[in-house]
Amino acid sequence: MNAFASIRRSSLLAALALSLGLVTIPAFAANKASIVVEGVQMPAWVERAGARPEPLAPGMELKPDDRLTTGAGSRLLLRASDGSAIKLGENATYRLDSLSLRPGNIFQAAMNVLEGAFRFTTDTVAKKRQRRDVNIRIATVTAGVRGTDLWGKSESEKQIVCLIEGRIEVTPQNEASIAMDRPLQFYVRERGQSQPIAAVPAEQLRQWAAETEIEAGRGALRRGGKWKITFGSADSQAAALKLYDDVRKAGYPVSIMPVVEGEKRSYEVRLASLTSKVEADALASKLKGKFGEEDLKVSM
Repeated sequence: MNAFASIRRSSLLAALALSLGLVTIPAFAANKASIVVEGVQMPAWVERAGARPEPLAPGMELKPDDRLTTGAGSRLLLRASDGSAIKLGENATYRLDSLSLRPGNIFQAAMNVLEGAFRFTTDTVAKKRQRRDVNIRIATVTAGVRGTDLWGKSESEKQIVCLIEGRIEVTPQNEASIAMDRPLQFYVRERGQSQPIAAVPAEQLRQWAAETEIEAGRGALRRGGKWKITFGSADSQAAALKLYDDVRKAGYPVSIMPVVEGEKRSYEVRLASLTSKVEADALASKLKGKFGEEDLKVSM
């Protein structure tokens, strides 16, 4: 068997194992720090250890040096073991630089938002349960987080950090740190120059927040979702893998399910973890014909 055939066979076996439940979805462990994909409004990908990008799926656990990318119209929700939520907007690039649980039950993480909008939120219960040391780099600006709610965005010539609640310390490259401890303050660095701290208007904050929220009716996947879309059925592994590869390359985490009817075996390509029929129907309508399949079926 040549190398290409071996890779294709491994891909099929991995897909079948996931479909049959032989691969378990990671759960939070009490003795380690972790960040898991909670929801994804596709398309979105992860690139790790120099491998080719793979579509993000609910339940996927991130590793240090993972690089996440969202496409047009995409949103991403990550959940950390300390209770924090990390949200990404469309056309964003995010890298998890480091992740650990330090002595004293301190959740430590360093994140890099290379492009796009993000939000980091820790709820009240999580704030009391665990201490954290989180640094978020936004291009040339670093925000030190100590249990708070903030929104930010990285653009080619402009970086924004908005404090919604709590306290952060913003450190621009080659400049002194700036403490922000009043709700609804925001900082802007444009073309390498820091602007004065200002108060964010309520309407502006609503617009910013909407950039990182998963939208209803757009076919997002979430952990625990029970609805699925079946793209089509193929009589051969090769045909199923062709469709599987095409859909996954586009940022949709499909799997392959073998189906046996009498003496006939076929292979279905499915996208699971949709939360409702409404969400599944909306996504099926969007994807109809995109990969050559016109009859997409929605079911539980």
